[in-house]
Amino acid sequence: MYIKDLQLKNYRNYESLEAAFENKVNVILGENAQGKTNVMEAIYVLAMAKSHRTSNDKDLIRWDEEYAKIKGRIQKKNTSLPLELVISKKGKKAKSNHIEQQKLSQYVGNMNVVMFAPEDLHLVKGSPQVRRRFIDMEIGQVSPVYLHDMSQYQKILQQRNHYLKAMQMQKQKDETMLDVLTDQFIQVAAKITAKRFEFIHLLEEWAKPIHSGISRNLETLKIHYKPSLDVSEDQDWSTMVKIFEEKFASVRKREIDRGVTLVGPHRDDLQFFVNDRDVQTFGSQGQQRTTALSLKLAEIELIHEEIGEYPILLLDDVLSELDDYRQSHLLNTIQGKVQTFVTTTSVDGIDHQTLREAAAFSVTSGKMEQVK
Repeated sequence: MYIKDLQLKNYRNYESLEAAFENKVNVILGENAQGKTNVMEAIYVLAMAKSHRTSNDKDLIRWDEEYAKIKGRIQKKNTSLPLELVISKKGKKAKSNHIEQQKLSQYVGNMNVVMFAPEDLHLVKGSPQVRRRFIDMEIGQVSPVYLHDMSQYQKILQQRNHYLKAMQMQKQKDETMLDVLTDQFIQVAAKITAKRFEFIHLLEEWAKPIHSGISRNLETLKIHYKPSLDVSEDQDWSTMVKIFEEKFASVRKREIDRGVTLVGPHRDDLQFFVNDRDVQTFGSQGQQRTTALSLKLAEIELIHEEIGEYPILLLDDVLSELDDYRQSHLLNTIQGKVQTFVTTTSVDGIDHQTLREAAAFSVTSGKMEQVK
């Protein structure tokens, strides 16, 4: 799949933008703070209905404007699909093929993207929250059911925390309501945990040979999913539910004392091992970067396996963060098969056929034009 054209209205520092793209590498050149990353972010938001840079949608609306609009036409194997997202202070409206979608979970998945930005190099050594977000965004692209479950989970978690806080302050004493919320929480938490195990297993299958290739067959990558309670990949949903129930019974008093939910998918993590050593703790910066790059390249293949099409790859200012060898490996992998957007201040020093054949665009002060 690839994006044929993009239109922006009142998005970040763009009053308006119309651009057509080719199904190959598209390089977006410009100095810092001119709007390169905003174009990249707009493509990501069109796909995911949320930004990778901010959780506040109002940040996406141009200063003093009421709304921002992103439109794009996606070419898939057998069809051309128009997408539209309008972001206002009241919320978001999404259209697929000119039809408004009632839920964003129905909209996400029409267009698949993989974003690789400098902050993704912190995937390995950053906080568990970064890794949970990575899992949720990637599974959500290929599983609308997972997106729906996550939405339900967040709502129940919020209600449960609110009720536990009220019990802690002794404003509520009815434990029956806590039982109801706990039961709802467990049902959806077990589904999310099972799906994450399945996803991590597939991700490792793809990432392992990629990592081995980048490390010249000197390193073996393993990925471990670390749930916040003692469940495993080979257990079915009903077994997980029982383990959750036992755990919640044992931490009940502590949760009421602290006024917060102590276990569940919102406290899970990922662990990466290279040659059986924990990369986060013992890995060199090079090993951490190779691991992050392997994960992103594995994502591309995993999405292709799940939906039968390659996603769009967004490389936001990341080539300059990689050494020549990793740059070459990345560009060789995508050459000729993945529509790719690259933002950079300059392509000087990056000698690769993929970039020599790329379409180039120049960005200055919120205006973008193709370099002929």
